[in-house]
Amino acid sequence: MLKTHRSITTSTIVAFLILQFSCFMKDDYRGEIYDPLPQIMYNFGFSHQLDSSIYQVQIMFTPISRDTAGRPVLEETFAWGLNDEYFYPASTVKMPVAALALQRLGELEIDANTPMINRAGRAPQSAALQDTTTASGLPNVAQYARKIFLHSDNDAYNRLYEWLGPEYINEQMREKGLDSSRIIHRLGVSGYDTLGNRWLNPVSFELEFRDSVYALPERYEYFYDDLGLSGQMRGRGYYDSELDEIVREPFDFRYRNYYHITDMHHTVGRLVVPEAYEESQRFGLSEADYKLLWRAMGQRPRESRSPVYDEPDNWVKFIMFADRDSSFQIPRNIRILNKVGLAYGYMTDAAYMVDLQTGVEFLLTATIHVNENEIYNDGQYEYEELGELFFSELGRYIYQSEMSRRERVELPQEDGLIKLLNGL
Repeated sequence: MLKTHRSITTSTIVAFLILQFSCFMKDDYRGEIYDPLPQIMYNFGFSHQLDSSIYQVQIMFTPISRDTAGRPVLEETFAWGLNDEYFYPASTVKMPVAALALQRLGELEIDANTPMINRAGRAPQSAALQDTTTASGLPNVAQYARKIFLHSDNDAYNRLYEWLGPEYINEQMREKGLDSSRIIHRLGVSGYDTLGNRWLNPVSFELEFRDSVYALPERYEYFYDDLGLSGQMRGRGYYDSELDEIVREPFDFRYRNYYHITDMHHTVGRLVVPEAYEESQRFGLSEADYKLLWRAMGQRPRESRSPVYDEPDNWVKFIMFADRDSSFQIPRNIRILNKVGLAYGYMTDAAYMVDLQTGVEFLLTATIHVNENEIYNDGQYEYEELGELFFSELGRYIYQSEMSRRERVELPQEDGLIKLLNGL
């Protein structure tokens, strides 16, 4: 357990984790197709020096190249630590929900800027009748999607969840081959138990409050898949806000969201470079939908005109830049389209990174668990001392590795994604 190794410093831990992954990278790029990780894990005595069950580090990395026509090609994916042990995905689940909301609008032939009204049914449901950040003063799916990626807005996600419901969300993900996850509850709002999250608000899309385009009544939806996960009862205790005390028993994650690292990794891929996937595996999105998502995923908060934000560039960018201070500005040639998650000591980022000057492109997804005292919901996690450093060093190592192994390439300037990113 981590608590029995207090002499191991944060920098040592991070260096150790990155060293193992870096050795893995270097061996594979010699052209030898094999997995050196088991031997590296043995050589460094990972299971003895650090308890890997505490950190739960998982990494997926996919270099991207371009074919002669300039189309993106996913190269071999490298992975470390992938398993079926539970980890809490936090806000990363907002990513597929935002995409599926735009897909559903297309199915219904409703414009993304059409006002969407969530009303309150049974307690503790609440209504969403206005949005002061939109031109009309009314909520809409396009603005909810922007809020999700630019600021990781919980309410934006919750309103889309209340409309789509867990049945549509999970069935659609499975149809696209993202079949090792479950999204079954709201985020960051009190009062909802497992049953309450199955009851969904009345929702309507309206040109005006009197003229409904499409409406759904309050409804009950059930979806659950245990997914055969281990470790869904975790830790030594948790803080109970109602009792205002620590309960000394494992925290129950059995009815919490779960988003497998592989599903997460390839959701980013499907959204950013959809042409690299079979058509049946893609989200049903229009060109306008993709552009909306690319812009929202790729902008810094300060670049957004609606909504307006003043957070630093790395506000929701962990990979490469999590450890930078609030004055740091990400270089203009670097764009990261991603979704992060942060809760219960779990820190996760699923990202596409591109250097618009050198042509380096890759997908990188990682998660780490930083909860030394093994108490959940107490607000005592090692995000800054360990998590931020881990993501920053990992991202910078991968970026530098790709820079050193690749020749500089000119990205196709007429490619829809590249053209949009150059214009941000």
